[in-house]
Amino acid sequence: MSIIAFLIVGAIAGWIAGKIMRGGGYGLIGNLGLGIVGAIVGGHLLGWFGIYTSSGMVPSIISASLGAIVLLWVLGLLRGES
Repeated sequence: MSIIAFLIVGAIAGWIAGKIMRGGGYGLIGNLGLGIVGAIVGGHLLGWFGIYTSSGMVPSIISASLGAIVLLWVLGLLRGES
């Protein structure tokens, strides 16, 4: 995946996770960072369950979004938010 596509996937995944978990995004840089870290977390989580996404934009966005949602959920637990 090219760096441009990687950044686009990260931004979209972070925005999706922000909408689901908080009801809003975190700005372009926040969404991008969240999506990139979420892609790493999502790849590991899905791998633990034996689910491997094929290459492509949509599976990458889904995996990164799931990882970002889990990341936001864990961060909320650590902060004491419900």
